[in-house]
Amino acid sequence: MTPLEEILRDLIRREGPIPFRRFMELALYHPEHGYYRRGRDPFGRAGDYFTAEQLQPVYGFLMAAGIEALWKALGEPADFAVVELGAGRAEMAPAFARWRYVPVEFGRASLPDSIVGVVFANEFFDALPVEQAVRRGGGWRLMRVDWNGARFVWIEGEPVGSVLEAYLERFHPSAEEGAIAEVHLEGLAWLERVARRLRRGFLVVVDYGYTVRELARYPGGTLMSYRRHRASEDVLAEPGERDITALVPFYVLEEHGAACGLRTLRLERLARFLLAAAEGAGLESFLREADEGERLRRRLQLKTLLVGFGESFRVLVQARSEREGAQ
Repeated sequence: MTPLEEILRDLIRREGPIPFRRFMELALYHPEHGYYRRGRDPFGRAGDYFTAEQLQPVYGFLMAAGIEALWKALGEPADFAVVELGAGRAEMAPAFARWRYVPVEFGRASLPDSIVGVVFANEFFDALPVEQAVRRGGGWRLMRVDWNGARFVWIEGEPVGSVLEAYLERFHPSAEEGAIAEVHLEGLAWLERVARRLRRGFLVVVDYGYTVRELARYPGGTLMSYRRHRASEDVLAEPGERDITALVPFYVLEEHGAACGLRTLRLERLARFLLAAAEGAGLESFLREADEGERLRRRLQLKTLLVGFGESFRVLVQARSEREGAQ
């Protein structure tokens, strides 16, 4: 049994079954034993998964080109900054070096008080702790995590409170009996923080996720765990040793963002966003400028971005002007 398993087991023994949000937050962000806090690098071939940010320098080149277009749309302000949420190893820092770059980590750093520029969130929202609930008898019940003496298990808890119920009735109105859904209150809180601090500029979210038309595909929820490049639906096993994610409901981010003064400009597949960014950016010159081995590596990266990540990831771009921010 790992130290974090002992911590969670003892917590449940003291307090009873805990909401999944608390389990997920400790599993990922416990200051010593959380998956993202242990000091072990989870990325790449020797880790548990790849992200688009590891496909450097091509991803950085294309994303910087996309952000340059946003910088120009703002009139090329001198105080333009790129604030990256969940920056991890800050692999995007070289690509964004022409602007002020501010990395922000969940639970470790705050957003700047006033931002002119872009808040960039690459696979950030899918790693925020969520609640999970099940549809029962026309209402919703909270899913909790218990310890059965050998492992962590799901149990159905009490009816959800008014805040969770309002979210679920608004964003899962057609859920059938037994359907399971996540509640992304932490994601909404981050949207609100961004909206308060973003004086003029854009929020750019790159992530796995779904639209309202795709909601029916996930009657059992969207939680997944990852270890050694293998996905599993068992998100309670080996806490602290596995990544845990929940697909991002982009329609929720759009609607709540609008309520916070963030106007949606684009929601599209990553491939389409990158291809638009590449127009006029000198991509062919960038691909040719290296030696033969590096040229091949860059072309393989481009193919992976457009065919692999490009089809499974979406990009949401929301904007705020100073006039909108003053409302």
